[in-house]
Amino acid sequence: MKGLYSALLTPFDKNGNIDERGLRELVRYNIDVMKMDGLYVGGSTGENFMISTDMKKEVFRIVIDEAKDDIKLIAQVGSINLYESVELGKYVTDLGYKCLSAVTPFYYKFNFAEIKNYYETIVRETGNKMVIYSIPFLTGVNMNVAQFGELLANPNIIGIKFTAGDFYLLERVRKAFPDKLIFAGFDEMLLPALSLGVDGAIGSTYNVTGKIAREIVDLVAAKDLEGAFKKQNLLNDIIEALLNNGLYQTIKTMLETQGVHAGECRLPMLPLSEEKKAIAVELAKKYL
Repeated sequence: MKGLYSALLTPFDKNGNIDERGLRELVRYNIDVMKMDGLYVGGSTGENFMISTDMKKEVFRIVIDEAKDDIKLIAQVGSINLYESVELGKYVTDLGYKCLSAVTPFYYKFNFAEIKNYYETIVRETGNKMVIYSIPFLTGVNMNVAQFGELLANPNIIGIKFTAGDFYLLERVRKAFPDKLIFAGFDEMLLPALSLGVDGAIGSTYNVTGKIAREIVDLVAAKDLEGAFKKQNLLNDIIEALLNNGLYQTIKTMLETQGVHAGECRLPMLPLSEEKKAIAVELAKKYL
């Protein structure tokens, strides 16, 4: 399961419906052009928390039908609704997904016993493997090394998507669990995460910056830190521009310039202004 994964976007039409043609094109673009090792399906980048259970199922079905065995797939089935998570977990397992992921349950102040039960229930009910999705700045859920250890003691919980800026914690977790997978979740910190021994990375910007991310990985492997640092500078220039212009909308507009029908974002996300669309087009010309 190691490697670089794009956190897959979901193309929507102007009425908020899934654009199947666009989704298939996006899968192929990540496989054929960005040369990703895997796709992380149904995460934040896919606007997953704004769509219905049936729409989530539709995304999972289309992606695996298009990808087949050409790329590794992780299905993010996490939800504040554990019953939905189990339903989705069973559904994607039956479709052929070999690994699940689930965001820590959020909004309510769940205690650790409740969080542990959430993960163990999904794993038990689906029989599938699980990657914990830890993203404290959005969920408010912070776990320490011992708590990660309690979860990772389950043999079917195989790793963590670590989307946090606490690199002391990352180092401690890496040292404590050398045989578990750790994926870096912040694209802008790929290089320092690699220096701490992560097994790969999962990121939204890799839909358009995957080639640069791959160069960083290869340069680190070749022990060319100076070269890797320059590429991280470039990657962060792009990320800064994306964040300033509207992250998901701008990535989708950039993909449109490449012939990928990446579509709209779903309300309440608003479309780009004409001025910001022009900026997105210029970014595509400069970097794609």
